[in-house]
Amino acid sequence: MSVDSQMSTGTGPAAQDAVALHEQPKISIVVEFSGGLEMLFSDQRRHSLSIPAVDKDGRPATVAFLIDYLCRNTMKDSRQELFVLEDHLRPGILVLINDADWELEGEESYEIQNGDNILFVSTLHGG
Repeated sequence: MSVDSQMSTGTGPAAQDAVALHEQPKISIVVEFSGGLEMLFSDQRRHSLSIPAVDKDGRPATVAFLIDYLCRNTMKDSRQELFVLEDHLRPGILVLINDADWELEGEESYEIQNGDNILFVSTLHGG
């Protein structure tokens, strides 16, 4: 039986991997944007999200994972460079994790917990 026929019948490793990805545990979080960043996210300031609890390598989801996830799944605007620069959060964006500066929490390496509230605020404004 070919891989294609295994996938269509729901058997074989490829189909099992697809099911495993679909059944990944999720984390419920609230992500908020302010200072103009909400324009990149459908002009919506607050997003209640359910994200994978682990990344593609099986490690716990971190803020770095969340930033990539937001760009791939939540951002509707094509101007990603206003949010990320070289795969990292753009300088000039303040991040609060549960009302605490992300620098106190480990920045991009902070492991996201169920119920977290993560706020991104742009401190750069045109004039």
